[in-house]
Amino acid sequence: MEEQIRAEIIRFVRESPLSRFPDSSEPYFDEPLVGFVAADDHLFTDYKNIIGDFHQTPQEVMERTLGAAGRAASVISWILPITKATRESNRREEQYPSRAWAQTRFFGEQMNGAMRRHLVAWLEERGQQAVAPQFAASWQEFAETPVGIASTWSERHAAYAAGLGTFSLNDALITPKGISHRCGSVITDLALKPSGRAYPDHRHNCLYFRNGSCGLCISRCPVGALSREGHDKSACRTYVYKTAVEAVAESFGVAQTGCGLCQTRVPCEGGIPGNR
Repeated sequence: MEEQIRAEIIRFVRESPLSRFPDSSEPYFDEPLVGFVAADDHLFTDYKNIIGDFHQTPQEVMERTLGAAGRAASVISWILPITKATRESNRREEQYPSRAWAQTRFFGEQMNGAMRRHLVAWLEERGQQAVAPQFAASWQEFAETPVGIASTWSERHAAYAAGLGTFSLNDALITPKGISHRCGSVITDLALKPSGRAYPDHRHNCLYFRNGSCGLCISRCPVGALSREGHDKSACRTYVYKTAVEAVAESFGVAQTGCGLCQTRVPCEGGIPGNR
């Protein structure tokens, strides 16, 4: 069943009309990465201490969506790697995201939402329970927590639990296909074989944390939201959701732009970097 699910996610991303730029036939994403993790994996309980007690376990998401009958057995997580052409366009930018990057953030994320809904329906057609946490009625975002801006479900943390990558200095996830991506997940009552976590620690793929040899993402941030002390989520969010939107969203034909400067022209842009 794991291979059937992986194949269906890949097929949907490849064939969906939502997967193409509005003015061309070029795709937003390369072939997805897909991983699985047991719903009762200890990490989901650990996240209540690492992120906050408000972060929901898979079982809590299912019960708050489907009632007492809701049962979580597995989490399906995927990575949608942004294409090389889009990454190259963003490498050249210094202040605002490129048009291709902004359109991938806006229209590509709409496709990602459709992917969530499709996989839920696909599993339900096969007699399984399924919920996309991002669309669950219990999903909430909090502006002020001990870890800054956070929500009741983190797609990046689900992807880490499913073995798809590790975290970086800028808080993004470095996967085998790099740090430039979108990600999503669905919880189901279907028991699936976990992918496993092959990394020795939760920051292994980041050169800065591995051996101190990098930190290039710091110089790529146009508002100084990154430093060797970490990520200023508030400054980053103001820039991404206000400053950049006011500057380029209308001309690019989108409502959200993203930024991604710290995810391009860096060693982890398209893969896991080797030691430097």
